[in-house]
Amino acid sequence: PMTSKETRTVLDHWREAVPDDRLAHLIKDATRALVRGLQVRLSDYNVSFGHWTFLRILWEEDGLTQRELSEQAGVMEPTTFSAMKAMESLGYVERKHLPGNNKNIHIFLTRNGRALKKKLVPLAEEINAIGTRGLTEVEIKTTRKVLLAIITNLAEDEAALENAERKVPSTRELSRRISSAE
Repeated sequence: PMTSKETRTVLDHWREAVPDDRLAHLIKDATRALVRGLQVRLSDYNVSFGHWTFLRILWEEDGLTQRELSEQAGVMEPTTFSAMKAMESLGYVERKHLPGNNKNIHIFLTRNGRALKKKLVPLAEEINAIGTRGLTEVEIKTTRKVLLAIITNLAEDEAALENAERKVPSTRELSRRISSAE
């Protein structure tokens, strides 16, 4: 099969230079390849990968607050706010205050936003099929089991660190620490 120069470089790196390198790097490269494949396909519908992330969440649970949407997407609220304004102007979502609650803004899919699901989900399914080509059902099931175990283990570790009042510092806090250490 034809592969890009960049892909060949990544594959050579994994197969020859660092065949026993850390799993995190391998997962990152696999994620990057899956995301790039999906981004190319989403662009045919003028949908960004960031918008895809929010659409997937809203297709499962419409009417979330911006804060809930941020938490589920794993992004900061200003990022969600900007994306929702853009998605609203594209006609994919409506931002509304619910009666009796002027504090929270809830996000609701429009008919157009809901209709995108039938067009876009098959693109993700196609990328998953391409990415798992040549693998058996058992291998795919084992990979899912392994990745879910990694996610669970690291979530438990993060919860333990939070209980010990340790967390990832903000970029601003980290910059402050670095400059005070110099």
